[in-house]
Amino acid sequence: MAHLNYLFLLQTYFKRDNPEEARTLVIAICAVVAVAVLSYFIRHGFSNPLAGTGKNKSAAVVPRKFNAFTLHKIASNYGLNREQKKLLEFVFRNDGVTDPERVMKTPALLNRHFKRAFKTIERNSGTDEESQERLVKLFTLRNLIESSSGTSDNSSVRLTDNTPAILGCGKDSYPVKVLSTKAQNVVVEYPRNALGTPIRITKGTKVSLSFFTKSSNGFAYDGVIGGAVNTDRGQGLQISHSGRMKPLVKRRFLRRSTDIHCDFYFVTIEETGTGRKKTSRLVVNNKKFTGMIKDISVGGCALKSSAPIQAGSRLKINIDYDDNYVINVLGQVIRTNRSSAGTILHTKFIKVPRRAFNSISTLVFGYNDD
Repeated sequence: MAHLNYLFLLQTYFKRDNPEEARTLVIAICAVVAVAVLSYFIRHGFSNPLAGTGKNKSAAVVPRKFNAFTLHKIASNYGLNREQKKLLEFVFRNDGVTDPERVMKTPALLNRHFKRAFKTIERNSGTDEESQERLVKLFTLRNLIESSSGTSDNSSVRLTDNTPAILGCGKDSYPVKVLSTKAQNVVVEYPRNALGTPIRITKGTKVSLSFFTKSSNGFAYDGVIGGAVNTDRGQGLQISHSGRMKPLVKRRFLRRSTDIHCDFYFVTIEETGTGRKKTSRLVVNNKKFTGMIKDISVGGCALKSSAPIQAGSRLKINIDYDDNYVINVLGQVIRTNRSSAGTILHTKFIKVPRRAFNSISTLVFGYNDD
């Protein structure tokens, strides 16, 4: 009944006063209502950009209250464009986030909300093509946030037993595993060549020991060889360092440790014609090699194989993603590390199809984990 009372008062006002003043009052009321409505949409968002156009497109995403200026600040800090900003807003609203800043500072929370957005897109997209296109945008945003995140505080990083590391000595590098750490002394596995023969490194030789944390942040110690030592796990090599750990350049893409079978083939470039009519094409060799993907990101992988592959080689790699799908990518070997257990081919991907990009990203971020 309150609104009827307001109408009565307005009617009374219109009869008693100048019509021009009444018109001004109505305009002022409309302006206040318009500002209130606009303010509501600024705080709650205008639309759900990735809810889908399929059979579930009517599924509503319940709006949650968080300040639009907070979202703008986050987008500016990470260099997001307008489309990416809307997509991030969708991720937050899809999972009822009320404190975006806290989420951005908590990797586990951020990944959980992105995983639920991933599930929503898969469930609500009308076609597979539509789903793949939207997932590319989602994972591109996720990778951008990952690469823009600050490196962890060095003081919280510790080199622990059994950590895989790379021992750098001059121009050579050898994969090793940390056997023990104590104060400013580290004992690692004795480095070996491809034949399994221990590498002799003179006492006092300057070396570096680099490693990556589970969050893919890289660090390194500079030190000197202290000599061979006997451990309960066999002969080791002692390294003395200053205790000062330096961060390595952060990887562009998050990488995940795996043990996935793959087949790969040599790829060569075949050129025909001359001058302006000269053309080139990629030719895949029929000889098949096998290996294991030890870690992977959308930017590359570490491939373990006994095959004699040289740095610079181009490879077509078929990765057994699951029983129904094989990921096909084109890569180039950047460097190799040889050990008694085989050769690790550090490979950069130079061509990743859209579906392969989404499948690798799903694996890396764990969105296919139940």
